[in-house]
Amino acid sequence: MITVWGEGRGFRVAWLLEELGLSYRLRPVDMLAGVENDPEFLAINPAGFIPALQDGEVVMVESIAILEYLLARYGPSPLAPAPSDPAFPLYQQFLHLGEAGMAAFLFVFVATSILAPEGEKDNWSARASLDWFESRRGIVARQLARAPYMAGEDFTAADISITYALQLAERTKSAVLNDAERAYLARTTAREGYRRAMDACAATKAWVAALAAAE
Repeated sequence: MITVWGEGRGFRVAWLLEELGLSYRLRPVDMLAGVENDPEFLAINPAGFIPALQDGEVVMVESIAILEYLLARYGPSPLAPAPSDPAFPLYQQFLHLGEAGMAAFLFVFVATSILAPEGEKDNWSARASLDWFESRRGIVARQLARAPYMAGEDFTAADISITYALQLAERTKSAVLNDAERAYLARTTAREGYRRAMDACAATKAWVAALAAAE
């Protein structure tokens, strides 16, 4: 049985598993309670961050690496264009951009705004991180002006990556999405795989519901 440890970026993993039709269990990890109080999780990932994946003897961390592993191990799948496919370069670019160029920078900005002492919330690193996110967001905008999805005409795992980043920005009020981005999210989140992943990820679903109730 595949085990996904933690939500957050682990939602990407759950969504891909749903798209692939693979059975898995989601093991919650309460980061707010402190991972030092979860020795079972620390045995899986001593660094203490989520998500982690356990697939038999395989243990992996880093959400994008996990997506690539699952697609290679349980593919082939149209969610991952083959290297010979003309869509492959865009697929690779946006699969990684969603984390390395977008969500990672957002995490710095959001964590600073929530966790930093009052006098340190507005600092150079936080502002620069948001600027860097916005610059990469422009690359997404350019692609959406050309095609409905990140790799072209078809939904791929790259859209899982980018959707997560855009939703994180919207949910944390780090950015106001434009019409093209909202239309894109409407397409990606209308998928049954997304809906099943939301149902599986109880903490994520509760967080989103709480945000909607607070508006």
